[in-house]
Amino acid sequence: TADLGVRLDLKQIALRCRNTEFNPRRFAAVIMRLREPRATALLFSSGRMVITGTKSSHNCSLATKKFAYILERVGFQPAGFIDFKIQNVVGTVDVGFPIRLEGVVYAHPTFSSYEPELFPGLIYRLVQPRVVLLIFVSGKVVITGAKTEEQMVEALRKVYPVLVEFR
Repeated sequence: TADLGVRLDLKQIALRCRNTEFNPRRFAAVIMRLREPRATALLFSSGRMVITGTKSSHNCSLATKKFAYILERVGFQPAGFIDFKIQNVVGTVDVGFPIRLEGVVYAHPTFSSYEPELFPGLIYRLVQPRVVLLIFVSGKVVITGAKTEEQMVEALRKVYPVLVEFR
C-alpha cells in the first residue's frame, strides 16, 4: 500500500487512462493494470493505492512508481509515497510428497485446524513469524501473511520437518 498524498478523481482516471476498470456501484476504486512488471493497482479517491499481483518486493516498488507516473501524466501531482509498506507476501511451494493432514492436526492441534468438509487444506498458524500456511494432501503449500520473503523462507524452514514426519 501507499498514499499518494493527493485526492484522486476516479472518473477522470478511468476515462483518461488505459487498462482501467471503474464501476462505482460495485467497488469504490479504479482498478488499473500494468503489463510490466505485471501488477494491479486499486486506486481510491483518498489517494491510497493498493498494489497486488507482483512477484517480488522490488517489482512492487517499481509498479508503485509506474502507477504514480501514469497518474502524473493525466494531471495528478502525487506528493511521493507517504507510508509505502508491503502488507502481505504470498508464496507457494510443492514439497514433492503427499502429506497426511489428519496426522498433522492430531500432533499439532495448537497451531493447526483441518475440516475437510469445509476446506480441503489444513490451516497451520505459526506464531513466529506470524504466518499462515495452507497445507494440502498433494504436498502443495501456500504461505501467506508474511511481511518479507525472508519470513516465508523461515516459516517453511520451521514447518518442513513436520511435513516430512507426516509424509
